[in-house]
Amino acid sequence: MLRNYYLLTKPGIVKGNAITAAAGFFLASQGRINIFLLAEMLMGICLVIASGCVFNNYIDRNIDRKMVRTRDRALATGAMATKIALIYGSILGLLGVATLLFFTNLLTAFIAIVGFLFYVVLYSIWKRKSEYGTLVGSVSGAVPPVVGYVAVTNNFDIGAVLLFAVLVMWQMPHFYAIAIYRMKDYGDALIPVLPIVKGIKAAKKQILIYICLFIVTTASLFLFGYTGYAYLVVVSLVSLIWLGIGAHGFKAKDEVRWAKKMFGFSLLNLLAFCIMLSIDAFIHF
Repeated sequence: MLRNYYLLTKPGIVKGNAITAAAGFFLASQGRINIFLLAEMLMGICLVIASGCVFNNYIDRNIDRKMVRTRDRALATGAMATKIALIYGSILGLLGVATLLFFTNLLTAFIAIVGFLFYVVLYSIWKRKSEYGTLVGSVSGAVPPVVGYVAVTNNFDIGAVLLFAVLVMWQMPHFYAIAIYRMKDYGDALIPVLPIVKGIKAAKKQILIYICLFIVTTASLFLFGYTGYAYLVVVSLVSLIWLGIGAHGFKAKDEVRWAKKMFGFSLLNLLAFCIMLSIDAFIHF
């Protein structure tokens, strides 16, 4: 029973977003870490994200029943009552926003709420209607590092904008890779992802475009003076390898295997970005 409550929050998503939120926090801190503020920010944003995931499970319960990957979720199987899930999600969200309001600042809480609304409301609508639902969903996924950054600065400046842009550009190839190797699932659930609507080749082209934009936006953090050479060299090299894997997709005979490789390396790339952003905050400043 308790496991259902845990899984309903999509812990993998919560943990991944916590890493990007911490990276944004470290960048803004410039080597001077307030460990208590970091813990409070992480607690708040993780609760808000967990709440969004619970509500997403509720909204997608009918879709989840049609997909192999999601058909065993508690709300899809009826193992948990929908009313209980809604109460649970509401409590998590209220606690998360209250934590951010009390321990960080109003701007941080506002940005977290915007991310929540994009994920729960706008993404839920758009992913059922258009292949551009992925782009709408990328907005919510780009919020955590901005929350971490603004928790320190209390200012939405060019650094916050660049962090947001980096995460949007990263998510698009990441999501398109998933859409390619999960095409049957999405097709069964009638979700119009790009590979289904416009074909796998079109998705591969978009992957390359967004990886190039990712490289430009990550380099922009260096160009605007937010990071140093160590960050630039490591992140650029890893991103170029990612680009090479993406380009190889046009020659790949096994597209599912290639897409899974793209997905796996996208996670490695994001981890390298977050680690170097954090380390460089101590080296550069």
